[in-house]
Formats: sequence, C-alpha cells, structure tokens
Amino acid sequence: MTQFETAQAFFDACETGKGWDVCKAWCTEDATFVCQADALAETRTLAEYCEWMKGLLTPLPDGQYMLTSFAMDEVRGTAVATAEFQGTHTGPGGPVAPTGRVVVSDYAYVMQFDGDRIVHMTKIWNDVAALRGLGWA
Repeated sequence: MTQFETAQAFFDACETGKGWDVCKAWCTEDATFVCQADALAETRTLAEYCEWMKGLLTPLPDGQYMLTSFAMDEVRGTAVATAEFQGTHTGPGGPVAPTGRVVVSDYAYVMQFDGDRIVHMTKIWNDVAALRGLGWA
C-alpha cells in the first residue's frame, strides 16, 4: 500500500467514526496529534483524536464528510486532505440537549509519514464557527 493509499484509508476510517481500533492499522502506536482549536486543545495523540471523532458521531449520527481535495508530497512524506463535514445534532450527547441544528465545517488534515505509517497529524479547523453552528457555543 502506498503512502497515498494509506492516508486515504486512514482519513475515511477516522471520519466515519471507526475509532482507534481500526485507524491504528495505518499509524504508529505513538502517533501524535495537534490542532489549534479549543475543542481539541488537550488532544495530543492520534489515538485520542480517532476516539474523539468516533464519539462525535453520537450527537451527530448523520455526520459525514465530503472530500474536496487530497494530495501527496512524496518528497516530504506528507499527505494533505481537505473536506467539509456536515451533521445534525439529533442524537444524545454534546454539551446541550439535541438542538436539531446543522453544522457545515471546512477542515484539513496534514498527515506526516515515517515509512509506510502515519506518525503525526495536524488538523486545521475553526471549531468556534462549527460549535456556534450547532448551538453549542
């Protein structure tokens, strides 16, 4: 499997809420994570992030992504994906009772490789706009 195929498989599994048990197949066990968004400020490992995404689909059971671009920089061992996430707060969970509000949020993943495994991911995301859209902030 190429790095490009690995990044695509990881992205889909993570965004569809498969959790770390599935996503770890494409990552190192100690893969790190960073996002300059308050909602994910304490999330430091890719395992934690994969579980966060899995949990997000409880209050947003119809949550889904639309991929807008995917690129591989083979020289630097980095894959970049951009997408739009959409979901409706109809399920239990979240900071408030279901609002019925829809969120549409753009974001990017920057996945860095060591050989055939993802070792680090940066998420670029405006959490304030997304949480406001849901009525959570």
